[in-house]
Amino acid sequence: MLGLGVVTASPRKLRREHIPLVVLAAILVLGYAFILHEQLAVRPWIAQPHPLWNETAKILDEPIAASVSVARNQPFFALGVPLANMLAIICSFIVSIDRRRAQQLILVVAWSGAGYALYGIAMYLLDPTHVLWREKLIYQGVLTATFISRNAAAVYFGSCAVLWLLLLCQQIRQKLPSGPIYWRLVPRMFVSEFSRPIILPFSMVILCVAAMLLTNSRAGVVISLAISVVAFGLYFRRDLPGRGAVLATLAVGGLVALAILQVLGANVSGRFDLQGLSDEGRLEVYRSTLRIIGDHPWFGTGLGTFPWSFPSYRSDTLSAWGTWDRAHSTPLELASDLGLPLTALIVVAWLVILGILVRGIIIRRRDIIVPIAAFSVASLGVLHSSIDFSLQIPGYSIVVFSLLGAGLAQSYSSSNTE
Repeated sequence: MLGLGVVTASPRKLRREHIPLVVLAAILVLGYAFILHEQLAVRPWIAQPHPLWNETAKILDEPIAASVSVARNQPFFALGVPLANMLAIICSFIVSIDRRRAQQLILVVAWSGAGYALYGIAMYLLDPTHVLWREKLIYQGVLTATFISRNAAAVYFGSCAVLWLLLLCQQIRQKLPSGPIYWRLVPRMFVSEFSRPIILPFSMVILCVAAMLLTNSRAGVVISLAISVVAFGLYFRRDLPGRGAVLATLAVGGLVALAILQVLGANVSGRFDLQGLSDEGRLEVYRSTLRIIGDHPWFGTGLGTFPWSFPSYRSDTLSAWGTWDRAHSTPLELASDLGLPLTALIVVAWLVILGILVRGIIIRRRDIIVPIAAFSVASLGVLHSSIDFSLQIPGYSIVVFSLLGAGLAQSYSSSNTE
């Protein structure tokens, strides 16, 4: 479906300033194509086959066709998620050059998130042991909605809460008079005739935050609350009377987020008290993954092959309990699967994208909600994926990349005053 969307989307509105992004996308596609060729080809151009195949051939005493990938053909089957992400951002970018479509996309994601939050809370109260019609194998006592992992659910609902917060900010800004904002005037709006447009997004923020807190995810909740404060500050940065007011707003927002965590997120705070900021097992997995990267720095062990490559590098100090099929750090897993050169290219692409979004936030005046939403949700996903794997879950990553496409499209203006 995403492929059909890209094929049928009209590129006629693309402008000259969009060419660098098209070039960047082409470079990424070529980089992936080259690495995947080396990992899948019977006779790679420059890469050396994984030594595991020669060792197996000696043990079995019969010839075996070697492969760069530790699991033959697995990179082909694992291509689905990065390909879907690339198609999502391309399709969204082309469609969202139209500002109305970009606004529609934010509303669709926000409303769908509220719907999933409502479903997740209902199932948490009625039957927390099932995901849809299937029995949960893990995380039975927490809210996951339609996700398997509570961490992915937390950042998804956190992202939707950020979107609703920005929609709330948009309504507040429209109701207030032009000029600097003085926050002592804002509470009156909730009891005036202008309260109805504000109550709806405010209620949706509460709904999504409640679903996020019920996941009991430490990193997901903390990062989501922090990004919410940043998004709030970015939206009102031009309307506050002076830099001191901006800092004061961020400080108050941080205190509100901390209060929410302490008062409403008691289970999350309890996990911090019991387990701290991180568990020892995850740190050992990072060390083991670094050893994989050290042995295969150029072409990796194959896209999607971490579950096959990790056991031989698993630390002796790591508990025998549990199956580690993820590195719990997307950058580290990318480096182990694809090699350092392509991972570095992906990191550079992310930095360029975030830089363009920041530029859009600075120069845009109309529709500023779109680049702020994209920057906030992308930052949330990137930060969380640095210590987990939420962007490797397509149910979340497609949402993030779709918002990224809209944000990039609306980070350019056709005139200096737009």
